[in-house]
Amino acid sequence: MKKTLKIIQNFLVATSLVALSVSACAQAQTWPDKPIRLINPFAPGGFGDTVARPLLDRLSQSLGQPIIIESHGGANGTLASNVVARAPADGYTLLLANLGPIAISPALQPATTLDPLKNFVPITQLVSGPLILLIHPDLPVNNLEELLALARKNPGKLSYGSVGAGSTTHLAGELLSQRTGIDWLHVPYKGAAPVITNLLGKQIDAGIVNISLAKSYVESGRLKPIAVTTLKRSAVMPSVPAIAEIIPGFEVNPWWGLMAPVGTPAPVIKRIQDETIRIIQLPEVAERFRQSGLEPEGTTSEAFDARIRGDLKQWQDLAKTNKIVMD
Repeated sequence: MKKTLKIIQNFLVATSLVALSVSACAQAQTWPDKPIRLINPFAPGGFGDTVARPLLDRLSQSLGQPIIIESHGGANGTLASNVVARAPADGYTLLLANLGPIAISPALQPATTLDPLKNFVPITQLVSGPLILLIHPDLPVNNLEELLALARKNPGKLSYGSVGAGSTTHLAGELLSQRTGIDWLHVPYKGAAPVITNLLGKQIDAGIVNISLAKSYVESGRLKPIAVTTLKRSAVMPSVPAIAEIIPGFEVNPWWGLMAPVGTPAPVIKRIQDETIRIIQLPEVAERFRQSGLEPEGTTSEAFDARIRGDLKQWQDLAKTNKIVMD
């Protein structure tokens, strides 16, 4: 009797799994048959729009349905994550994912944010976002080694500006401090504009901002570039070295990507990934990204998942060793 019940139970489980698989395949074959929402974690007009706009029209044409971008700014970008996590896992709600809400906030505020590894499925990394370390030309250094040497000779006296506490620009400075042992003063601002202004006015010694914002100041000679924070040099300023050339493995990359609620059918994920990668590789799309200071990527789900896991660990370790807490 027990053996018979076990056989029946196994049969029911197998039948259920087959039914779910058939249902997922059928759903993937008809998807999409209505508009798709792309949830932006920041306010309209910001970098989220800069990333999404080159893709949306072409991706809509490829999928045969409109893609509507919705901005859900607030709580350091985590409001958007909650919107997507609560949405049905049917491929009709996607997250425009960014390093901050996906890896930094969970590392610095683990009790108040979602677990990105449990709540979302990575689709593809769209772009990398190089940051650049700048100094005023009057500071008597010409490269990263000389800047580090100056900081070591003057502990606690050299200052750098960021776009705010807990931002990628702040954490880039903290990571540099952790990796090199320098002691320098962090000065947080509300945005990149005052960082540039106070660096030009020599109220601070260095600043870390998005590379696109620095381009005109570097070209005019008003500010001096020291290094970029991505592993590789940026096509925007190819003559500027990467910090990783001096400090192997150093990387602060405010990437953007696409993610979906966990449970979204694998065929749907694969189709979005394939179409998106194809579009990113178009020369005119790649050039639009580079004009905005972004490096086109287009990765597999597995590669994107590995990046997220690596970033989470890096920021968790940094938060612990440097005692960084976000309010």
